[in-house]
Amino acid sequence: QVQLVESGGGQVQAGGSLRLSCAASGRTFSNYVMGWFRQAPGKEREFVAAISISLSGGSTYYADSVKGRFTISRDSAKNTVYLQMNSLKPEDTAVYYCAADRGNDVSYYYNDYDYWGQGTQVTVSS
Repeated sequence: QVQLVESGGGQVQAGGSLRLSCAASGRTFSNYVMGWFRQAPGKEREFVAAISISLSGGSTYYADSVKGRFTISRDSAKNTVYLQMNSLKPEDTAVYYCAADRGNDVSYYYNDYDYWGQGTQVTVSS
C-alpha cells in the first residue's frame, strides 16, 4: 500500500511558476513509476508527466502541452516526486494529482495507475 500526499498548489499569474510535491509512504517508493495528472472542470483527467522507476534510470515523459515548461523529478531518499511548472498558462488551471504505478513500464493512461493522492488545485490567472 502506498499513500500519496500532494502539496504546493496555489494561484499564480500567467508566466509564473509553481512546484508541486508528492510525498509517498512506503519503503519501495523507488520501485514505482510516478506520474502527474490533471483534471479541469468538465474535462477528463489527463496525463501531464511521468518518471520511470529508479532502476530504469528515471527517464521522464511529458504531454506535448507541457513539454519544455514542466519538469518531473524524484528524490528516493525523501520518497518525494516533484513537478516544477514554469511559464504557466491559464489553460494549466486544474486539480493536479500524483499517482503511483506498480508496473515497470511508464503509462500515459490514468487507469494503469494504482495509487492516487487527493489532488492539489492550481489556478493560473491571465
